Amino acid sequence: MTSTGHPLTEYDDQPRARLLELVGTIAPWDDLEHTHLKTATQWIASGAPVYRVHKPDVPAMHLVSYFVVLDDTRDQLLLVAHRKAGLWLPAGGHVEPGEDPWAAVVRECHEELGIQATASPITGELPLFLTVTETRGQGAHTDVSLWYLLTADADTITSYDQDEFNAIRWLTDEQVLEESDELLDPHMHRFTHKLQHFRTGRHCE
Repeated sequence: MTSTGHPLTEYDDQPRARLLELVGTIAPWDDLEHTHLKTATQWIASGAPVYRVHKPDVPAMHLVSYFVVLDDTRDQLLLVAHRKAGLWLPAGGHVEPGEDPWAAVVRECHEELGIQATASPITGELPLFLTVTETRGQGAHTDVSLWYLLTADADTITSYDQDEFNAIRWLTDEQVLEESDELLDPHMHRFTHKLQHFRTGRHCE
């Protein structure tokens, strides 16, 4: 991380102030997420560049918006087989310079799944989870990922971006947790446990 040496104010850096606000809304699920939230907050506040400007790894640490699509009727989550990563992941992509992370979700959802992004009533247009992850392979870098939750009927997703993904799958929470860590985003199991907690709490209200 580097610092510009200039104090952060909402007047000269509104997107950065918004990012700090978003990160501050996330309640950590476990010690690792607490650490990741602290890392992300310090990184954003430092004045370091946060948006990717050149593929795949400039700057070496940059912002991503993930979105997990939930079909409440079937109790299933959507995962995509990402060609470059070689893993089953939530859909999503890099946040463009100055773009609000929710706007990135809306854009990527249309581009990758061909549907309008509808925020889950569990979270609204706020992230549920945050991770800081070192990617694999050529052009390795660090993704700071905000995880959003969307709602959709599985039958409405009839196509997907085949340049990005090999396939898509709908899985129950239990099926996600039965999958090997080696096949999934390294934090997918943790996200699923956190989502189960939030859904259970909401149903008990």
